[in-house]
This record gives sequence, C-alpha cells and structure tokens, in this order.
Amino acid sequence: MLDLLTYDFMQRSLLAAATVGGLCSIIGVFVVLRGLAFVGAGTSHAAFAGVALGYLMGWPPLGLAILFGLATVWITGWMEEKGRMKLDVSIGILYTTTMALAILFIGLMKTYNAEVYGYLFGSVLSVTEEELRVIGALSVLVLGLLLLFSKELYFIAFDQEMAEASGIPARRIFFLLLTLVALTVVVSLKTVGAILVFAMILIPASTAYQLTNSLTTLTWYSVVIGVATAITGVLISARWDVPSGPAIVLLATTVFFLSVFFSPKRRRTTLHAHSH
Repeated sequence: MLDLLTYDFMQRSLLAAATVGGLCSIIGVFVVLRGLAFVGAGTSHAAFAGVALGYLMGWPPLGLAILFGLATVWITGWMEEKGRMKLDVSIGILYTTTMALAILFIGLMKTYNAEVYGYLFGSVLSVTEEELRVIGALSVLVLGLLLLFSKELYFIAFDQEMAEASGIPARRIFFLLLTLVALTVVVSLKTVGAILVFAMILIPASTAYQLTNSLTTLTWYSVVIGVATAITGVLISARWDVPSGPAIVLLATTVFFLSVFFSPKRRRTTLHAHSH
C-alpha cells in the first residue's frame, strides 16, 4: 500500500481529494443551514453539460463548466428574487435541461470519450498537473471569499430576513453563496464526478450537524470528516481498483449513519422521552 504513495499520480490525486473534501465540507455547512441541497445537484449537472460541450467543440472544458454552473445559479437566484418561481422549481427545470444538453453533446461526439465520463463519475486517479493547479487556484479563491464574508454568510444561512433588517446586503451575499457553491462544484467534478458531487457537499456537514450544536465546531468537524473520507476513499479506490467517486461517497455515507446512531442529540432526545 505504501509504495502506491511514491507515485506522482497518487500524490496528485490525494492532494486533489483532500482539497476538494475540505472545500465541499466548508461550503456544505452553509448549504445545509440554508436548505440549498438541490442547488448543488442542479449546478453539477449544468457544469457537466459545459464539460461535454467543451470536449465536443475542442474548447477548455473547465472554463465552460464554470460558465454553465454560474449561469445556472444566477438564473435561479434571479428568478427567485423577482418572485417568478421558487428556487427548487427553477433549479429542477434547469437541472433536467442541462442534463438533456449534456446527453445531446455526448451523443454528437463521433467517438467514445473516456475523459467526459471521468467528469461524470469521478476519476481522481487521472487528475493532471494542470487540473490540480486549476483546483488549487479555484479553492483558494472560494476559501478566501468564504473567510472574508463568513459572518454575513452565516447570518443569511440562518435568517435572511433578519440579516436584511440588520443592514446586511442579504441578496448580494446570497448570490455570493450561490456563486461559491457553483465554483465548488466545478472544482470537485474531476474528483467525485457530476453525479456524486453534491453528496460531498451535503454529507460531511450533515454528519457534523449530528454531533454538535456549536457553529464553529460544526464547521471544523465537517472539514475533518470531508478531508478524511476523501483521502481514505482515494486509497480504497487505488488499492481495490474501484471508481473513486462512489468509494468516497459510500464511505462518507457510512460515517453519516454512524453519526446518526451515536449522535449526542439523539441520546438527549431519548433521555428526554424516558424522563417523561
């Protein structure tokens, strides 16, 4: 097992997994608190449509993934703001539309392209030096903005109307949050794949939520769980030759169910029920 770690591709994939695991689990805290689970799913399919178009036309796939992802979240945010449609409805429509586009683009390709499927199902072991640099740069950007606006983001995640009343530009901060979700999705495509990326955004934060009532502790637990499951998933993937995306997500899901079972919150509820 240890000799695997001497390979360049293995070091790259572990670095990519750790970065993505950490980033997804931080943004996941805001997604879980604000109830934006569906946005992650919709954005990942939109970003994948961008990747498919990129390979079809010979354009940079990650650039188009960012474009498609941002367009999706901005359109849904704008439609909700104008009161035209609830967020989950417009995301649902765009989710299916972009998936149809992705299938169309793949259908128009003359030959089978394994790289496109790498983005759909996750292929962390084939992350290139260049992709790792893009992952690194986008992660630094997202983390920087998260740190800069963390107070406002926590505030609108809990209570957007209250945040507005306190003089916080809540709509703008909400759009910033949607933008950061879209960028996180794009960063994670190669590692866990479009189908599973929103699981990596949801599961570590939901697991941490079972274990604590403190916001700071919730964020730290989420990051530790996200990074640990991502790295372990990659090692399992390399050792037993299984796809990395499913390995990471199934491991994270196992940890989630353990956390539900051993949750201090659950014990308190049980004790409370018995005392009555």
